[in-house]
Amino acid sequence: MILIGILLAIVSTIFAALGALYFKKSSAKLRIKNIIKNKYLILGIIFYFGSSLFFIPALKFGDLSFIYPFVSLGYIWTVLLSVKFLKEKMTLVKWIAIVLIVIGTSIIGFGS
Repeated sequence: MILIGILLAIVSTIFAALGALYFKKSSAKLRIKNIIKNKYLILGIIFYFGSSLFFIPALKFGDLSFIYPFVSLGYIWTVLLSVKFLKEKMTLVKWIAIVLIVIGTSIIGFGS
């Protein structure tokens, strides 16, 4: 059953990363008077809300102290999406950070 919680948490992080991506895209066209018409802002809100819809049930299947560290995977998805869709540069430091996040999340997973 804990596997279901982990999978839901991972899906949640992907939705959150997509939300961040759309928030970034919305910032280029963000004007207070046109805020409701900003489709990227609306998509960002929808994805962040969707993230919560996956994360809350994930907590049903495991301890918060076990499930919550998987949220750090969102950093990985955000970096990868930024490189792919925003043409941001990947540096050695970012690669090292991704490796450390994966190692840290794995240690927590194996430690339970």
